[in-house]
Amino acid sequence: MTKAHQRANAIHRCFHSCNVDLLVRAYITYVRPLVEYNSIIWSSHYKQNIERIESVQRRFTKWLPGLYKYTERLTMLDLTSLELRQLWFDLYWCYKLVFGLVDVHI
Repeated sequence: MTKAHQRANAIHRCFHSCNVDLLVRAYITYVRPLVEYNSIIWSSHYKQNIERIESVQRRFTKWLPGLYKYTERLTMLDLTSLELRQLWFDLYWCYKLVFGLVDVHI
């Protein structure tokens, strides 16, 4: 998680813009892939691990101006929680397995 936090901090240091859309696009491009990498293989069910992953997005959105509560920030920025995205990836992978869209060698 430290690498993701470092990239999120770098976005806030490098972009001297108050344009929220630009900052969110940079977050989606540079930070979120680090957090979601291999989420199908490493799918944590422990609450503390889920909270650590979610803290990256929570901290990044906290720095954006004019947004206060985390759920409000997510709806205003049109983002979903990382926990929900991980669940979506798991369901999508199961769908692909069930309908034979993935070649699995056992």
